[in-house]
Amino acid sequence: MDSSEKIINKLTQKAAAKQEVYRVCKSFFDLLKEVISELSEELNQEVSPIDKHVEIKHTDKGEFEIEFKFSGDILIFHMHSNTFSFDKSHQIWNSSYVKEDEYRAYCGVINVYNFLSDSFKYNRVNDLGYLIGRVFINKDKHFFTDGNGRMSFLHNDFQNDTLNKDTLKNIVQELMLHAMDFELITPPYKDVQVVSLHQIKEMSQNMKLKTAKKLGFKFRNEK
Repeated sequence: MDSSEKIINKLTQKAAAKQEVYRVCKSFFDLLKEVISELSEELNQEVSPIDKHVEIKHTDKGEFEIEFKFSGDILIFHMHSNTFSFDKSHQIWNSSYVKEDEYRAYCGVINVYNFLSDSFKYNRVNDLGYLIGRVFINKDKHFFTDGNGRMSFLHNDFQNDTLNKDTLKNIVQELMLHAMDFELITPPYKDVQVVSLHQIKEMSQNMKLKTAKKLGFKFRNEK
């Protein structure tokens, strides 16, 4: 096979497979937005009569991003526009499903990040968020998840699991539970007892404390 034939082969097979992955992943991301909208409305109806101060809302941030806020947490769902494969050491290559068609290993990915709501409310740009989950989807609508907590094992049968609306809702709910159980931890007293005047002025004027659930809070120039 000469170079021209190789190029044509990759364009008609590999590139076409990647384009199909993108279309499938994008359709599920649009469905995910619908799921979040419905879940937001459903939870508001249940929670508001009990405590009207618990805020639950979603914000569509564009073609590839949506924010879901509930009480003190925000989940940011972000779909990457590119298609990915996996390192040859990844277990996905051991599947007979992938061995039958190597293009089944190409996946789109939806990343889910957890931030504190106050990080956005007070524009604390130095605050940290965490990637708590990822959803990988291929051209056949097969998928698997990885991440923290139950996301690491909840959906790991790539060969047999296919994505649908109910499963997306289940994934969002699991991510919410993980975020709410992932507590803000105060740092040891000795780590934050010395404060400079400059740091206090920054804190007062610009809310420049770096806050994250694992770190508690720390000044931005601390290592």
